[in-house]
Amino acid sequence: MSDCNISIPFQQPVAVVISKAKAAIESYNGTFNGDDNSGDFGITVYGNTIKGTYSVSGQVMNLVITHKPFFVPCSTIENLLLKEIS
Repeated sequence: MSDCNISIPFQQPVAVVISKAKAAIESYNGTFNGDDNSGDFGITVYGNTIKGTYSVSGQVMNLVITHKPFFVPCSTIENLLLKEIS
């Protein structure tokens, strides 16, 4: 299974974007570790685990999904993240 590489541009201060991402992950009882520069996260939804890392470069959050259910396409994860972070 190949990784999903997702880049999400943002206009808000990085601390706000990280706070939104952390709140979204933790609202599903997931784990979010990191700071305004980089970190990792994990979440289990309906018995399926999604794990990844993130890094911030300027006004872009770069995510690498390292573990996901094979039946969930990267585009679905990207759309969910965009909705939660925007």
